[in-house]
Amino acid sequence: IFASSRLFFVGARNGHMPKLMAFLNITQLTPVPCLIILGLITLSMLTTSNVFVLINYASFVESTFITLSVGALLYLRYKEPERNRPIKVNLVLPILFFLLCSILVCVPIFTQPWDVGFGLVIVASGIPVYFLFCRFKKPAWLQNIFWSLECTVQKLCIALEEETGEEEEATVGQSKNATDEKGDAPELERLHQD
Repeated sequence: IFASSRLFFVGARNGHMPKLMAFLNITQLTPVPCLIILGLITLSMLTTSNVFVLINYASFVESTFITLSVGALLYLRYKEPERNRPIKVNLVLPILFFLLCSILVCVPIFTQPWDVGFGLVIVASGIPVYFLFCRFKKPAWLQNIFWSLECTVQKLCIALEEETGEEEEATVGQSKNATDEKGDAPELERLHQD
């Protein structure tokens, strides 16, 4: 739950999920709305009588997306070898990891095709939700509902949207310009560095 909440947070920050999931608690800097939503999803999953089927759904879907991600990284490593990469490892490790993940994806297709099919249906059910809530322009009445929901979530979770680097620079620049006139700029810079 804790690692997935960060993934949901980043997805929301990039516009792939509802904006209310992109809020951080102002004291702990944790994505509290995402933690609450994932906690509710986890509790709803506990209502199933057969936990092993749920594990099969989740492991297949997770292995599929990890395999696709690692495959894309290997493809980029081949297509764009000169690209700057902050983390460099020997190619044997990602290739071995890709092969193991591919086995985790392929074996259930043959041994448990119904579970794999249901897992894919669950993933596919998120596509219309994405287009309805994140991609298309919403009517004004729906925007008002989302806005009031976002305000409520911010108040309940004591959370705000994360500032981007540009917003921080603009805020610091405005503060600097305002204090330059008063002659307090060195003091502001010292406080900003602290």
